[in-house]
Amino acid sequence: MSEGRAEPGAERGGAGEGVSADRSEDTSEGRAGPGPEGGGAGEGVSADRSEDTRPVIARTREELRAARAALDDGDVAVVMTMGALHDGHATLIRTARITHAHVIVTIFLNPLQFGPGEDLSRYPRTFDADLAICTEAGVDLVFAPAPDVIYPDGDPGVRICAGPLGDVLEGQSRPGHFDGVLTVVAKLLHLTRCTSAYFGQKDAQQLLLVRRMCRDLDIPVRVVAVPTVREPDGLALSSRNAYLTASDREAARCLSVALRAGAAAATEGPSAIRRAARAVLVREPLVLVDYLVLVHPETLADVPEWHRGQALLAVAGKVGTTRLIDNLPVLVGPGGRALEIFPDV
Repeated sequence: MSEGRAEPGAERGGAGEGVSADRSEDTSEGRAGPGPEGGGAGEGVSADRSEDTRPVIARTREELRAARAALDDGDVAVVMTMGALHDGHATLIRTARITHAHVIVTIFLNPLQFGPGEDLSRYPRTFDADLAICTEAGVDLVFAPAPDVIYPDGDPGVRICAGPLGDVLEGQSRPGHFDGVLTVVAKLLHLTRCTSAYFGQKDAQQLLLVRRMCRDLDIPVRVVAVPTVREPDGLALSSRNAYLTASDREAARCLSVALRAGAAAATEGPSAIRRAARAVLVREPLVLVDYLVLVHPETLADVPEWHRGQALLAVAGKVGTTRLIDNLPVLVGPGGRALEIFPDV
């Protein structure tokens, strides 16, 4: 799996399958390097987590089951990742930590959501650094399985179909991508037995589809959106940013600049938003734009000129060899402006 993977076994204090519930400091092997506990204990969150406490690491279903049982409070949030964690992931964790007694992070590079010719083999694998971020942010449990743990019979014969919402925008460019996403998300929701799951607004279509899946399939999990975390110059944080050269990185800024330009025209209506955003993109020859759309946040259909209210301004493009996405929720019409997230649905 990822680099820095330790030998199998519940990796906090060598407790074996029966994971110890004692989270005080120890010096056992299989744990991450030093890192102060971060994220703080928010309101309603127990403050008895000792300093420099590392999360339990589970690699198998049995280890996860034992570690999850040790979290005796049923108030558990999950943050799902594919590794290569950055401050965007840390923000998801810290946000969950404010409200919930326990936080689980999953680190799993899901092969089902990568299509032919995509970058699964070169996706960054930085487990030790990921674990340090989890430690600092106050994670209780890290579930980092290999593919044969999640898919014990190999390629699953039954998958969750994203339906029409999964065939547009990212789904049009990456056929089957969201079927793979929803299949693994559903499995991880069941395996972690969480009460809430936290996702970034940056992956707006994924967020919408996970919410619809939970609603349509009666999965009793609250899906919480967290605002996109950006670099000081506006570029949305992404694990794929590691692929960008210096010139690519500079060119990529135009994606967020275009979104902000569109939002600045929100009082004038949909055409003005699209026009303002497009004017920024056409000035950057190093970005090959896949799509720039202003769509309804629940149907992903283009909003008509008479539309007033919430809409999603989304962009995708290739910068060098790297495909990047970004979006901005906007309020269209009187009082028009950029929003951070859409209300929970």
